[in-house]
Amino acid sequence: MLSYRAVLPVSSQTLRYVVKIIAGYRAQIRSRWRRLSPYRQAVLVLAYLHDNLPFTRLAASFGVGVATAWRYVAETVGLLAMRAPGLAEALRTAAGRGWRVVLADGTLIPIDRVADQAPYYSGKHRRHGMLILVLAGPQGELLWCSKAYGARTHELTAADECGLLWATSQAELAVLADKGYQGAPGHVLTPYRAERGWPLPAQYKKANTAHAAARGPGERANSTLKTWRVLHKYRSSPHRATALTQAILTLQTRP
Repeated sequence: MLSYRAVLPVSSQTLRYVVKIIAGYRAQIRSRWRRLSPYRQAVLVLAYLHDNLPFTRLAASFGVGVATAWRYVAETVGLLAMRAPGLAEALRTAAGRGWRVVLADGTLIPIDRVADQAPYYSGKHRRHGMLILVLAGPQGELLWCSKAYGARTHELTAADECGLLWATSQAELAVLADKGYQGAPGHVLTPYRAERGWPLPAQYKKANTAHAAARGPGERANSTLKTWRVLHKYRSSPHRATALTQAILTLQTRP
C-alpha cells in the first residue's frame, strides 16, 4: 500500500475548536480509551469534510477500521451540527451589525442516485441533489443555512416552510432574492419579469442590473460552503445531508 502526506488548508483555530468539542464530549460521557486521540479524530473529520475521501482511504490513512472512521465522522458531525446558528440567531447577528438587507439564495448539493429518485431530481439543474437555502449578509457573509430539501422542492416553498419569509418580515429586513421567489411577501425584492410578448421597459432593465449587482455577493456565501468538497458530491444518505451542512456552517461561523 502506498502512503503519502497531505496538507489540509484549515486554520489551526478551526482545528482547536473541533478538538475542544470532541474532548469535551468524551469527558461528558466518560468515554474509555479510543483508537484515536481527540486531535487525531478532529483531523480525520476535517480531512473527510474538506477532501471528501472515501471511508476506505480515510480509515487506512489513520490506521482504524472503516466502521470506526464512519462512527468518528458521524459523531463529530452531529456535535458540530448542534452548534450551528439558528435562523433567529442569524437575524440577531444581522440586526447587531446594523444591516437592513440580507441576501437569500438556494444552492444544490449533488448526490448519488437513490431508490426514490423523484423528490431529489432537479429539473432546473437536470441532476439529483438536495436544496439548501442560504442566508447571507450584504457582502456575502454566511449567516444561516436551512435544512436539506429534496431538489424537486421549489425555493419559495422551502423558504415558507422553514420560516425564512416570516422571520425576516418580523425582523423588518429586506431580502434580495432571484426570480424563484416571485410571489413572496413585499419585503422580498426580486427582479422584474417581462410579460410574454412584451419587452421589459428600459427602467426595469436598469433596476434589474442594480438588483443583480447587489445580490451578487450572495454567491460568495454559497462558495464558502462549497470550499468543503464533501458538498461537491454527497455520497451518503440524503437524510444526513442536513447535519452535514449544519456542521460546515458551524465551522465557517463559530471559530
